[in-house]
Amino acid sequence: MRREVEMNKLKLGSFAVCAMLFALWLPAEAQQPKKVPLIGYLSSNDPADESTRAEAIRLALRGLGYIEGQNIVVEYRYSEGKRERFRDLAAELVRLKVDVVLVAGGTPSVEATMNATKTIPIVMVGGGVDPVKAGLVASLARPGGNVTGVTNLGGELGGKRLELLKEATPKLSHVAVLYDPANPPSVLELKEVLPAAARALGLTLQPWEVRSADDIDRVFASMGKQRLDGVYVTLGPLMLANQKRTVGLALKSRLPSTYYYREAVEAGGLMSYGADLADSYRRVAYYVDRILKGAKPADLPVEQPTKFELVINLKTAKQIGLTIPPEVLARATKLIK
Repeated sequence: MRREVEMNKLKLGSFAVCAMLFALWLPAEAQQPKKVPLIGYLSSNDPADESTRAEAIRLALRGLGYIEGQNIVVEYRYSEGKRERFRDLAAELVRLKVDVVLVAGGTPSVEATMNATKTIPIVMVGGGVDPVKAGLVASLARPGGNVTGVTNLGGELGGKRLELLKEATPKLSHVAVLYDPANPPSVLELKEVLPAAARALGLTLQPWEVRSADDIDRVFASMGKQRLDGVYVTLGPLMLANQKRTVGLALKSRLPSTYYYREAVEAGGLMSYGADLADSYRRVAYYVDRILKGAKPADLPVEQPTKFELVINLKTAKQIGLTIPPEVLARATKLIK
């Protein structure tokens, strides 16, 4: 009987020890940190000029529960308008083993990232070119590879930009087109999109090559000797990185200018027409969320914009002595006064 009592005590003691060990193990197991997603962000811009877009995406991610520095980490890389840096920056992000790469820089930067990885998901942040024609995806509905995201149809809207510039400046006849010959989408826009629109509007286009930042000053100096009364600025890493410089020189030359995005108009450009970028940024966050939850880029359709905005800077119009017709102002999404 005594032996049986001792055996029961031993069993109870063993059970107590096991229970205590289990209680200690459970919190330790529960406290094991989850893997924090690592996002790569590759921009063709510099940090200052990219800040508006990056902040908008950051806020959109926050709305989906992703707070940078807490449950998500972002590694930023900027080429600052230097195309030759895309390859090395993309390779850096791949070496860090990021979970997703956001590419804000159009076709060249997307291609550089595609060459760096065939497996890490790549999300386009509103490039201005048709990604199917550029060979970035198989189709909009079924991208097929590791690339998806948002395209803003930048070049395809070139005719509309010219039309609005003509309506805002009725006496417009000769338009300078600034473009980077090393940027295929800009060349395509210059050769295939703008000429037809110019003919219909009775405009003469004068192409000006911009191969480096220093070329912008030279081009504007040369333009002053020509009979030009408007400036059309194409998109591309080089042009985007030097947007404020271009805006300033157009203003100094008292030339009406048109751009892709509102940031240029907020910096002093006359007008812009393009996709509503705030809406596009929200969709970028949607792609990140879906991919982190297991979706494959190949199965996520590339989205085209559904909202567009016309932004006009009335202060600039006044400064260059231009009175914009009321019917054009009435169509503006935003007027900067």
